[in-house]
Formats: sequence, structure tokens, C-alpha cells
Amino acid sequence: MVNSRQLFQRAISISVLFVAVVAFALNAAANTAGKYMIAAANPLAAEAGYDVLAKGGNAVDAAIAVQLVLTLVEPQSSGIGGGAFLLYYDNKKQEVSTYDGREMAPAAVTENHFLKTDGKPLKFYEAVVGGKSVGVPGALAMLEKAHKERGQLPWKSLFDAAIVHSKNGFAISPRLHFLLNRDKYLKTKSAAATYFYNTDGTAKEVGTILKNPELAATFRDIAANGAKALYEGSIASKIVQAVKSDIENSGVLTLADMKNYVAKKRMPVCAPYHGYKVCGMGPPTSGGVTSLQILKLLEKQNLSTISAGSANAINLISEASALAFADRGLYLADKDFVDVPVDALLSPTYIKRRSALIRAGETHVPYTAGDPAKQASTLMPDNAIELPSTSHFSIVDANGNAVSMTTSVENVFGSRLMAGGFILNNQLTDFSFRPSKDGVLVNNRIQAGKRPRSSMSPTLVLNADDTLNMAIGSPGGSRIIGFVTKTIIGVLDWGLDMQSAINLPHHINRNGTLDLEKDTAIADHKTALEAMGYKVKIRTLNSGLHGIRVTAQGLQGGADPRREGVVLGN
Repeated sequence: MVNSRQLFQRAISISVLFVAVVAFALNAAANTAGKYMIAAANPLAAEAGYDVLAKGGNAVDAAIAVQLVLTLVEPQSSGIGGGAFLLYYDNKKQEVSTYDGREMAPAAVTENHFLKTDGKPLKFYEAVVGGKSVGVPGALAMLEKAHKERGQLPWKSLFDAAIVHSKNGFAISPRLHFLLNRDKYLKTKSAAATYFYNTDGTAKEVGTILKNPELAATFRDIAANGAKALYEGSIASKIVQAVKSDIENSGVLTLADMKNYVAKKRMPVCAPYHGYKVCGMGPPTSGGVTSLQILKLLEKQNLSTISAGSANAINLISEASALAFADRGLYLADKDFVDVPVDALLSPTYIKRRSALIRAGETHVPYTAGDPAKQASTLMPDNAIELPSTSHFSIVDANGNAVSMTTSVENVFGSRLMAGGFILNNQLTDFSFRPSKDGVLVNNRIQAGKRPRSSMSPTLVLNADDTLNMAIGSPGGSRIIGFVTKTIIGVLDWGLDMQSAINLPHHINRNGTLDLEKDTAIADHKTALEAMGYKVKIRTLNSGLHGIRVTAQGLQGGADPRREGVVLGN
């Protein structure tokens, strides 16, 4: 077995200017392992997690190390200023646990938070940029909760790599430089402008060593004092000050909001699919329920007899996705505040009724939501915008335990505000800007203490005997759901290995336009799909799938070539 970490270290030393190319090249060399494995969106973050596993740490320990380094090297996507969902597989007990680290709305918000004085909603970026969009970050509290219940190595030791990289710096990758260069809002915020940009306003170049001593100090404080340092100490004060002192768009976050945040352990949402058990995260994310609905709606379609990437396969998957998204828009939200009929949406009777609407070779998009719990007439659909700035990683440790974790600051560089050396989220814009329409309420309206709906879809697939089969997930905004289900179908229906399933061209239908991935073979199906009745758009679909599968030959990993991630294992 090739030690993929040694390959990684040799390759990464060639040149910091070619991180993305090196990372992609590693996929083939690192896609199998016998003991433990990690697939993550950045080489330095993956290496940090790998080192923890090599020292005898478990999947939760490694997840903490990965998230901390991602805070530094992938600030556009995730960090301790954002939120996350984590699925954990306990190999000894053969059971799945789920942890909710989604952000919470401050106590002072009202349902009119994103409405102008004339009652019209703010434009998206009017709401996003600045303190108004910042929710109480939950990722760190969630990781500490999981570590107290599951961790093996000391909490403090898991910060070593993140502290060293923050102090010594890391090389700006081509992807980070591209995003810095493209973003027109980040440079308007002083802390971010000083850190990411030259004095003339241009983005720091690829290969520039970016040091973050303030973040190193933040990590040292949290390592010594636990998550409490973020939620009650000087770091909390910095967060609140950044949110409230943002002149253009100040927020209402307080120290009390920070102190009162609670990470939650929730029941997983699971359903059978072709003899396997697919488990996801329940509300407040829509990802688990919607992904499972799509799979269940397709279960009788015999996809294994239809070619992957064919127009017929795209048609069937699109119809199931559109049906599920119709329900998602009406029902899915924070179940601590509203009634979400999860069981009814996944009941065999309802699935059978909805799947009967699928007709091969034609489309009936857009669909209206079904009414499995007799409450549709009391609700208004939500069309909250979710943009693709998120990260996902999958981990299997030497004892067979696994983590599938999706983590986000929402938009690229979140609110564009920084505090303590890290980016603050803009997750409040995942709520519906309109709380109601014509007097009918939206389930995903903003309320004090509520968690915004998400599409993050960390997923674990179990075999019939409850042993682990797969850990998978992706970034991508509301398209996450389609990216993840396509990959699961690729493995379970079409018999592909993990990397090949991840590499499959993307096609997404969210109950409207059918998106086909640009510069792939399926773009040639545009005419055929339009003949079926679809409105088709060819576009870049930038996922970040990272997955691991347990096979008889060992662990089999995959990293999305659309980003700069790697698979490391031994």
C-alpha cells in the first residue's frame, strides 16, 4: 500500500503555485487504503486530519483538526465563524448520530428583519454584506459537543496544525486568488481588505504566503479554554463589535446571543434504498429529507438498467428532484419552531402517490407541493437564495468509525466581516426575506433563536447489516442535494467506484430550469431534453464532493476534481 501522505508531502513541496494540480493528481494515487482515510477540500486541511488519524485519533478528532485549518486556508467557504452539520458512524454500536451546529438568529430580530420600510425585501447583497446577515456561529460548539461525547485525543492537541499554519502562513492557491479577484465586496471591509489585498486594492497573488497571527492567537485561546472562549470571552466581544460597528449594514447580535448558543444532537433521518440504509441530517437542513425523497421516488425506476448520463437518466432524476424540491420549498425549516412533516414526506404511501407523477420521456415541471399531512393550504412556499460557498469532508478512522461533515459560511466570504482573524457567516440570509405572502406564513421565515433552513447534505450509507458503506457530501448551495444524490446513485445503481461517481457530469433540476454541466458530455443532450419540455441551461456546476466507501478491498476515496481537494489514507 502506498503511503499517500508521503506522496502528498513530496508533491506539495514541488511548488506552492500548483496546489490545485498536485491535489488533483493525488486522487488516483490515494484512492485506496487499508487502515484510515480522509477526503477534504484542501491539501493542508487533509494533512492535518491525516496526522491526527496517524497519531491514533478518531474520526471526530480528525474532523476538528480539518475544520480549524479550513478556517485559515479556505476562508471563502467555511470556518469557526460559520455553522456545520456532522454525521457520525459508531462502528462498534453500528449506529448513526447527528450533530447540529447550524447558526441561530439573534434574540432581537423580527420577522421584518430583511424588509425595507416600504415592506419590500432587500436585494440579496444588500442583506448579505455586513452585520445584518450574521447569525451566532455554531460549528465550534458542535465540534466540542461531539468531541466530549466521541473524541479520543486531548482537545488542545487538535489545534497544533492550525496554529502553526496560521503563524507561519500558507500559500494563496489559484482558486482562492480567483475568488478574491472576483469579489467586489470583501475589499470594502477594512479587516478583510488589509489581510487579503494589496494597498492598491488588487488581490494578493497566487503563491503569496498569507500569515494570520490574529487567528493563531484565537486558536491558542480556544485550545486552552475550550469553545467557551469563542462564545463568552474576548473573541465573542470582537465578533459582536464587528457586527454592530459595521456602519453600512449593522446587525443586532449581542454577547447574550453568543453565550446562549447551544449545539444540538438530533435524530438522523434514514430510509431504505435498494437494500441499503441511507442516513442524512434532519431539519433545520432540508438536505437529508429532500435527498431521501429523490432516492425513494426513483427506487422503482430501475436506474441500473439505464445508462449513466443518458438523456433518459437525466429525465427521471430531474422529475424526482423537482417533486422533492416542491415539497422542500413549502415544508422544510427549523422543526423546533414549525411543524415539519418529515415522516409523512417519506411515508411509502406518499412516495408511491408522488412517484406515479413521473413519466419517462416527458416533464411536468414545475410541480406543486403535495399535502401528506393536510397542512399545505396554511403555508406559503419559500424561495430563499442559497449560494454555493461551503466545504465538505469525509473521514474513516482505524476503528471503522466515520464522519461526514458539511460546513459553511454561506456566501463566498460570508458577510465579508472578520473578527479574531476569521470570516463571519451571512447565514441569516438563508431565511426567507418575506415572512409571509397574502397573509399566509412561510415556514422558513426569520424568528429570534431560529436556525435557517439549509441544503447541506452530509450522508452516510449503511449496508443491510448496518455496517458502513459510504460517507459522502458536497458544497453547492441548494444544488448540494442533487450533487449528493447523483453520486449515491452512481455508486449504488451504476456500480461505479467513489471517484468515478464523483466525476460524473452534473445535472440539477430544482423544480424549474434543468442545469447541465458545462464542458461535459451531457451538454450534448440539451436538444433532446428540450424536446421533452425542459427549459435547459448549460452552466458551470462547481461541486466539492468528497467521499469514502468501505469495500472488501479496503477504503476507497474520491475528491472532486472541480476543486482542489485530496484523498489521504494509509
